[in-house]
Amino acid sequence: MKRNEELSKLAGVEEWDFIVIGGGASGLGSALDATTRGFKTLLLESHDFAKATSSRSTKLVHGGVRYLAQGDIGLVKEALKERGLLAKNAAHVVKNQSFIIPNYTWWGGIYYKIGLSIYDFLAGKLSLGKTRYISKAQTISKLPTIEQNNLASGVVYQDGQFDDARLAINLAQTIIEKGGSAINYLKVINLLKNDSNKIIGVTAEDQFTQKQYTIKAKAIVNATGVFTNDILNMNNPKHGKFVVPSQGIHLVLDKSFLKSNDAIMIPKTSDGRVLFVVPWHDRALVGTTDTLLKDESFEPRALEEEINFVLETARQYLSKKPTREDVKSVFAGLRPLAAPKGEGKNTKEVSRSHKVITSETGLTSIIGGKWTTYRKMAEDTIDKAIEIQNLKQTPSVTEHLSIHGNMNADQVDRSSHLYVYGSDIPSLQSLQQSNPAYAKKIHPNHEFTIAEAVWAIRHEMAETIEDILARRVRLLFLDARAAIDSAGTIAKLIAEEKNHSPEWIAQQTEEFIALAKGYLLIPYSPRNII
Repeated sequence: MKRNEELSKLAGVEEWDFIVIGGGASGLGSALDATTRGFKTLLLESHDFAKATSSRSTKLVHGGVRYLAQGDIGLVKEALKERGLLAKNAAHVVKNQSFIIPNYTWWGGIYYKIGLSIYDFLAGKLSLGKTRYISKAQTISKLPTIEQNNLASGVVYQDGQFDDARLAINLAQTIIEKGGSAINYLKVINLLKNDSNKIIGVTAEDQFTQKQYTIKAKAIVNATGVFTNDILNMNNPKHGKFVVPSQGIHLVLDKSFLKSNDAIMIPKTSDGRVLFVVPWHDRALVGTTDTLLKDESFEPRALEEEINFVLETARQYLSKKPTREDVKSVFAGLRPLAAPKGEGKNTKEVSRSHKVITSETGLTSIIGGKWTTYRKMAEDTIDKAIEIQNLKQTPSVTEHLSIHGNMNADQVDRSSHLYVYGSDIPSLQSLQQSNPAYAKKIHPNHEFTIAEAVWAIRHEMAETIEDILARRVRLLFLDARAAIDSAGTIAKLIAEEKNHSPEWIAQQTEEFIALAKGYLLIPYSPRNII
């Protein structure tokens, strides 16, 4: 997966069947669906793959327990099916995760056991395991850091967990392996139309060289998530607002706050939200919030009230009480929710289901949805685009399509942090052994190696420090201070691989540090690394 090779393909194709705008979950899924049906497909992403929402999730592949409580059976059943398929199609990045609901009332255990047994039933043959009731003593044994005061019992259920940005990279790799094309940092700046006001292509600009490309296609898919309105506005300034962004934030704590392989699910917080404490890459991930915002951003920032809410709620349920000083990283993501017909005042009025909408110009847009259902969203989107463009009717084949890196679940060694590379592990280890410098750690407090950064540059289309430290290895999300300390090392490495100047190194390092400081709750001050 090399960017210059993908760019060179543009000159060799007079007209694509599909251009997919957007390199997040829905865009990558749509491009893969179209590619594997035999269509000439090009995906264009203005930044890096999964730069926005799709790298900032709660890392869950789930049916959605909260949607079950709301009675949205259809959404839950669809998501549970997709959860099961994804666990088979990308077993290296998706794993079966035990969640425990701690109950502080005598009836809580009964209530959640019944509800989650329905959840299991809806999953059918793709169930990840049965829900079971456990005693107070068993709950404490499994969750030694749980608040024990007034604890009555626990309910254990199974759901999925994954690494979102790693899956996104694997999807891009799969698109290219199957004959499609995917290019990051190529921004669509205009939609081309014929005399009948039908879209026939796009103008895209390389964000590094500012070179512009005129690219023709039979069908255009808008899969830009929270930025959907921008493309719709490009298509028709009077389109109205189809997507509203809802912000969710996450705090990352040291694993000492969750000395367990089990996750905690708090089903009802002080304001009715669901909160998770999830083990992720040897850290504890705590979130999330649900705050409707007016404006979208590629770098959303956690609001002070959101930070306080997550910390206060975590303190209620953890025996070790987290403070701002304990937060290794804070990141915010925006959910692309399908806007309600009226002006909704809170997220409960906004649908979590996805919708495919079409414009008179022939533009197909996918809105709403979530990571778990990305494959079904993509299938519905391409089905609709085929229909409105009168393309060859070809069924989707992604339901049982193995994604790059996939291997049998029983072969995945999760004791090594390299497990997310799946079938690429031997090649990565070979690279690590080829040069003693590559075996060194990027940062002494974390397992990620220089070889992983080199691999990302050579094989995963990483172009910037952020691409590597935020999405190829997850250091920025796990420990923002460590990421800042590592910026110079990664900048020099990229420059060496891509022949960039010393000025590029200085500018890149400065830009990344400025960005990474936004992931810290305590102001950054340089310190010595032992």
